[in-house]
Amino acid sequence: MKIMKNTASSAPHYYYYLFSHIFIIIQLFVIVSVFFAASVVHGNTDANHLQALQVLYTSLNSPSELSGWKASGGDPCGESWKGVTCEGSSVVSIQLADLGLTGTMGYMLNSLASLKTLDLSGNKIHDTIPFQLPPNLTSLNLGNNNLSGNFPYSIANMISLNYINISHNSLSQSVGDMFANHSDLGTLDLSFNNFTGDLPPSFSTLSNLSSLYVQNNQFTGSLNVLVGLPLDNLNVANNQFNGWIPNELSSVPNFIRDGNSFFDSPAPPPPPYTPPPPGRSRNNHTHLRTPPSSNNHPSSPNGDDEKKGLTAGPIIGIAVGSAFVVLVVLLGCAFCFRKCKGKEIVATPSGNHQVSRDEGNMEMQRAEATSVVADLKPPPAEKVIVERIQGNNGSLRRAKSPITATSYTVAALQTSTNSFSQENLIGEGSLGRVYKADFSNGKVMAIKKIDNAALSLQEEDNFEEAVSNMARLRHPNVVPLAGYCAEYGQRLLVYDHIGNGSLHEMLHFADERSKLLTWNARVRVALGTARALEYLHEVCLPSVVHRNLKSANILLDEELNPHLSDCGLAALTPNTERQVSSTQMVGSFGYSAPEFALSGIYTVKSDVYSFGVVMLELLTGRKPLDSSRVRSEQSLVRWATPQLHDIDALARMVDLNLNGMYPAKSLSRFADIIALCVQPEPEFRPPMSEVVQALVRLVQRASVIKRGSNDETGFSYRTPDYEAFDMSY
Repeated sequence: MKIMKNTASSAPHYYYYLFSHIFIIIQLFVIVSVFFAASVVHGNTDANHLQALQVLYTSLNSPSELSGWKASGGDPCGESWKGVTCEGSSVVSIQLADLGLTGTMGYMLNSLASLKTLDLSGNKIHDTIPFQLPPNLTSLNLGNNNLSGNFPYSIANMISLNYINISHNSLSQSVGDMFANHSDLGTLDLSFNNFTGDLPPSFSTLSNLSSLYVQNNQFTGSLNVLVGLPLDNLNVANNQFNGWIPNELSSVPNFIRDGNSFFDSPAPPPPPYTPPPPGRSRNNHTHLRTPPSSNNHPSSPNGDDEKKGLTAGPIIGIAVGSAFVVLVVLLGCAFCFRKCKGKEIVATPSGNHQVSRDEGNMEMQRAEATSVVADLKPPPAEKVIVERIQGNNGSLRRAKSPITATSYTVAALQTSTNSFSQENLIGEGSLGRVYKADFSNGKVMAIKKIDNAALSLQEEDNFEEAVSNMARLRHPNVVPLAGYCAEYGQRLLVYDHIGNGSLHEMLHFADERSKLLTWNARVRVALGTARALEYLHEVCLPSVVHRNLKSANILLDEELNPHLSDCGLAALTPNTERQVSSTQMVGSFGYSAPEFALSGIYTVKSDVYSFGVVMLELLTGRKPLDSSRVRSEQSLVRWATPQLHDIDALARMVDLNLNGMYPAKSLSRFADIIALCVQPEPEFRPPMSEVVQALVRLVQRASVIKRGSNDETGFSYRTPDYEAFDMSY
């Protein structure tokens, strides 16, 4: 009995001892778990940053030089990825200079929202600079690569930048006026490229710019926009600058200006009583008058007189000079008034338009009848139209924008097109016909001869304004406007000639050539066209709506790269009263978004719908509207949309010219993008930047498969072959 009592009394102590040990073990487990979780969280990279680095890695052809980098998985902030610096889970710096990297920069750099430094200099990276760069960069260095194209307009929104270096590349075209909000920018290096045009006016707002390098380009115009900047280093050598060098720039410590066409004489002084531009607070800066310092100069009667005012002699001189200047100004005003009164109204051959001429320009105007003003010479940097075509109310309108395209005469274009003969006709649209032009120097161009009946009277007055806007559109997948003609009532546009015809012709009319459109080629056409629309919608300010996107306006070069034509022509929309031929109406109607057909409203999202229809053409090889088919299949969108998510039906829809040679999963993803683009409601359609990313992801996956399967260096966007796609997709 006693034994049982002792046993019973010890049981609680036993269980207490057991549970206390279990509790201690649980505590230790919790502490270890918390410590492990904390370490994982500390090293875990932000998902968007990780994906952006993975895309960058594959776009650079997965180089072995980038130790630690992975195409999938990995943890840049917890592991040691070469050149990557993090703060917490955010990537703040990528420095990969001089590693011999090839490929491109991918499409997801804008996801690196915390990135401050991006240095990819001294490599062999090609293609264009992505339009969407990391938005909060302070330092961007892409110098010494093989980059082409133009300077991306997204720079305008990257207001934290204090260092930009894109030197020693093959960038071209003019530098956009995008620096109005870059007060922190201290160094800008654009040297050793092929930039043209004048320095952007917004350069004058770079209040902290100390170093500017623009040497070895083709810049033109003057250096006036640089007056007042706190420059220590300025190199403008080997360009096409002209005029006087502003006196204010003479105080820049390191100023190199050789290889230009500056005037030898010093710049003329500003007019009397006109204050000079704001100067720099530098001791060696030249001012009109510098008051003597009381510390260095003892007070004296002469010194007091200097402070109080001018003596009688200078006052008389200034008065006489001012009177002379006033007299010259009055004579100039009288001369200008006489010129305005002496304008001659000359009837054009059509009899429907009037052109105002200055008497002083009459001789030059007569000479234009027998001579060519421009025959494929480089366009002037900025041709400002001083006087516009006379408006309908008789008042002269002033041009608001300069024209950078070359001005041609009617005579020159008639000669090059054999008087716009039928043999030279290569196309026809709602605005007029397109002719092939062969110039004497061997250059081949395409001339769009606008039918005057297609323009309202107001649009005639705005023709030069539309030309000015179109001439600024610069993108590898946009057909550039090379020149124009506005003479004798004629309106003509001059474009680069793309020699392989249109996508419409290759898909629907060329039996043999259509075999060239492999699946890879079709994806490339879709991607290039999407990039062109992304540029128009999301890069251009304000956005440019195409309004007439169709396969006939997608021109293909010899390598089947797409070039979107008629960009910016929406400003010259045909009159609603004008009768459009049935073929033109049907051809455009099949691409029209529902909201346009119902209400006439057309937005960027309407362009997205039309792009989806073009993708359907690429997928099926069918026309958007085809009256030769049974009624249920005449409308491509209505017939195809319900089948886009049915894999079996999708396989039956594919263009027979592909002969079954396409990857199934790639086809399915292509169809998914189409389904999003042709949504009936505009708000549900994606922006073109998302469409571009989806198409690039499709290509990127194929790129990884190709490298893994046959050990090649990477996917070629320009000339991909069929094996680039995984057949299991």
